[in-house]
Amino acid sequence: MGTVQVIRHVMFEDLGSLEDILQGRGHHIKYSEAGYDHLDDAALLAADLLVICGGPIGANDERDYPFLLDEIRIIAARIKADQPTLGICLGAQLIAKALGAAVYPHDEKEIGWQGLNLTPEGRTSVIAPLGAENTSMLHWHGDTFDLPNKAVLLASTNCCRHQVFSIGRTLAFQCHPEVTPRSLERWYIGHAAELGAHETSITSLREESYRLGPELVRQASICFGAWFRDVGL
Repeated sequence: MGTVQVIRHVMFEDLGSLEDILQGRGHHIKYSEAGYDHLDDAALLAADLLVICGGPIGANDERDYPFLLDEIRIIAARIKADQPTLGICLGAQLIAKALGAAVYPHDEKEIGWQGLNLTPEGRTSVIAPLGAENTSMLHWHGDTFDLPNKAVLLASTNCCRHQVFSIGRTLAFQCHPEVTPRSLERWYIGHAAELGAHETSITSLREESYRLGPELVRQASICFGAWFRDVGL
């Protein structure tokens, strides 16, 4: 049985559908609540997989949230050791920053469902099931990042060029392949202020999520099943 350590920044942005996939493969999952729990370097570095989840803060907010410096240090050490590491949204931004790339506000906030445009490298990678021809994808971010040196860009959208990249046994998603229609109900409450400021219709977003989300769950299962096998999980 493998150990999966998860850094979570808000309670409702968790592993989502990935939790069932990992538990189905016999892995033990342990969450660490960023800013509340002590981040145990030894446990996080020794884990078979580290997952860094999303959240509403920014990767550059270390003055207000100094634990981000600990996360970046741990991520950098895992990447240097080529240990399996997965970042989602803020997690992807922290991976980019740990690799020396700039993270900064995007021209526009991207909230809603849109397919991924896979690069040639993406089409031959484990994320191929997540291409626009197979499923839509949930996007929910205001920041973006430069592609880190030596990283391979796997997917973009018309709005945001750097959506998915890989480097060694590290995979980073600016978007949210882990969400399920039901889990998003907690997001609509937790991110109510952001949705209101963005003038997003929660009713429309909910309808889209229940229409498009089930296929994303199916394709994400294929994608992550392949990636877990590739990285020895």
